Amino acid sequence: MRVKPIALVTAANNGIGLQIARDLATHGLTVLVGSRKLEHAETAAKSVGADARALQLDVTKQASIAAAAKRIRNEFGRLDVLVNNAGISDVGKQGISHAASLDEGRAVFETNVFGVVAVTQAMLRLLGEAPAARIVSVDPSSPQRTLFGPVYSPSKTALDATTLAFAIEFEDAGANAACPGFTSTSLNKFDGTGTAERAA
Repeated sequence: MRVKPIALVTAANNGIGLQIARDLATHGLTVLVGSRKLEHAETAAKSVGADARALQLDVTKQASIAAAAKRIRNEFGRLDVLVNNAGISDVGKQGISHAASLDEGRAVFETNVFGVVAVTQAMLRLLGEAPAARIVSVDPSSPQRTLFGPVYSPSKTALDATTLAFAIEFEDAGANAACPGFTSTSLNKFDGTGTAERAA
C-alpha cells in the first residue's frame, strides 16, 4: 500500500498558507496545518478536508517547535514537505526606516527569518527520513515590496539568503523559495493585487 507523503505548512490557518494546504491535500498529501493557536488550526484543517491534521505551532517558540517535531515523529515517522509560510509585516510604515521601532523589527525578523531557521533545523531529521524531501520558504517578492514597511523588506532579503544557504547545504532536500507576488492577505491588510488561490 502506498503511504501518503506528509506535508507541514506553517501559518496555514488563512491566506496563502491555507490555500497551499488545500492544494497539497488535493494532490494526495496528508497535510499538517500549523498555527499558533490550536483552535485556528482545527478550523482550517476542517476546511481542508479529511487529509488535514491540526498542529499547534508557534515558529517563535522553541518549545512549540520541539513539540510539533515530536508529534510528527510519533505519528508519521517522517516529513516529506516543509512549507515555511509564517510571516508578519510592519505594513503601512513605508519610507520611515529611520523611525522604525527596533522592538518591532526584532519581532518581524524573529518570525520571518529566525522562525524559518528554527523550524527547518527541528524538522531536518524527519525530512531525512523521506525519499525525496522538499523545503519551500514562501517569500512574497514584489516590486511593491516597500509597501510592507521598512522592516519587512530587509527580513525577506535575509530569508532569501537563508534559503540559498539551505539549498547549498541540504542539496538533497531541494530547498527553494516560492514567490507568490503581492497577494491580498491579512499580512498587507488585504491590499494586495493577487488572490491566495493564484499565489498557491
